[in-house]
Amino acid sequence: MRALGAIYWRELRAYFHSAIAYVLIVGFLLVNGIFFIIRVSAYAEWSLQAMQNPIMMKLNYMEHLISPIIGNMAVIFIFVTPLLTMRLLSDERRTGTIELLLSYPVGDASVVLAKFLAAWTMISVMLGLTWIDMLVLAWIGELYLPAMFVGYLGLFLLSGAFVALGIFASSITENQIVAALISFAGLLLLWMIGYSSSVVGPQAGPILESFSLITRLQDFIRGLIDTSDLVYFLLFMGFFIFVSIRVLEAKRWKA
Repeated sequence: MRALGAIYWRELRAYFHSAIAYVLIVGFLLVNGIFFIIRVSAYAEWSLQAMQNPIMMKLNYMEHLISPIIGNMAVIFIFVTPLLTMRLLSDERRTGTIELLLSYPVGDASVVLAKFLAAWTMISVMLGLTWIDMLVLAWIGELYLPAMFVGYLGLFLLSGAFVALGIFASSITENQIVAALISFAGLLLLWMIGYSSSVVGPQAGPILESFSLITRLQDFIRGLIDTSDLVYFLLFMGFFIFVSIRVLEAKRWKA
């Protein structure tokens, strides 16, 4: 545990000792802020129209405003996470420091878990900063906090799944750009297969939906906790962390 903690703090400091942490945080908040303003403006316009036309459907604050905002954050993470994880192991392999690291009495699991937790912490910091937007919404309207926390729990688990896949992509190549592209392609594929379920037929469709990240996130966005979704995210993280550890073990064996 001591070795894991030491590597974790080293990785976390490395983010903030370079420009990458600040660029990603500012970029994420800027893009998220733009989507936030667009959604709030649209909701305000719909509300005005609903007041003028009683025949229109009644707007639901959570369904028509909060849930789409949370969904937008999840989409932004697809682009942010590969940039955050691409250097975790690929840069160590490129510079040769991975051999030095593996020569110490440090387990492969400790190395992978420490890097995973450091990147997940960074994502969580970004996620925590978006509560500024939620405070603004609480000021202009009534928030149902339990549903809000469930939605953020879903985002937290989703970001962990993103990081796990990203660290695996970083473990199999020495090129950071290639690692980022592999991670992005994998996340996009797992995100989009849910939309293709209606095309492949009634038998294969539910199977594809069960592997779709967006499908697994939907219940959380609606304020519902499904045990199968929790298990899916945890198994997803565990699988890619395990495979990354095996890749490191193969690297140690070759060395």
